[in-house]
Amino acid sequence: MKYTQVNPDGFQKLVLNAGVLLRGTDFNPANGAYDKNNILGITSGGLSFNANPSYEDFGSDMDNVPSNTKQLKRITSYDPAISGTLISVDATSTKMLNGGADIDSNNATHIVPRTTLATADFTDLWLVGDYSDVNTGATAGYFAILLKNALNTGGFQLQTTKDGKGQFSFDFHGHYDLEDIDNVPFEIYVSAGTSSTTVVTLSALTIADTTLVPAFSAATTRYTASTTDATNVVTATATDTTN
Repeated sequence: MKYTQVNPDGFQKLVLNAGVLLRGTDFNPANGAYDKNNILGITSGGLSFNANPSYEDFGSDMDNVPSNTKQLKRITSYDPAISGTLISVDATSTKMLNGGADIDSNNATHIVPRTTLATADFTDLWLVGDYSDVNTGATAGYFAILLKNALNTGGFQLQTTKDGKGQFSFDFHGHYDLEDIDNVPFEIYVSAGTSSTTVVTLSALTIADTTLVPAFSAATTRYTASTTDATNVVTATATDTTN
């Protein structure tokens, strides 16, 4: 059937598995590196991201201008959010789940909620998942979302179950910053993986007692050498740069 098809490289462009939620600015989009110690916690049921825009139609009250005229449509703001469920927490993640809260300076096991918000309550979060057909190793692909100035606005929620694990629901929303008001509070990165290849470069080449022509150079790939050995047997020794 002509139209029962998929794009030929479609299976090389899949976002795979649940991904991880990283606190702070730990993830490096230049090379995909991150510290596993900065994973916010073990999640259950995957992670959900949405970025709902608010629109304004400047033509809605104009005579003789239809609604939803593209030249008069504007995006006034975004409300990006990452939601999900944590099943493992520590003092830092529990503080974040409370929104406005402090860890007691005299007792690191004591989290004290506040009714006011501090600048430090807003922190960047990364949602990073495996992407593409190359998804292991140093050159693995990734799909990453940076949520800026994130704050859990869904309240502190804990659900326990008989013979089960406690579940902490969260709903982190990104926030604008008055110091850079035009900066939308989320970014997206799509990076396909690349197959790693090892290039071996010679540091030396000798063929018995002969003289190479031209003289050895790591950039040269073709040589000649002459021998008068009656057995017509020579021994070549190549040394790569890893030795």
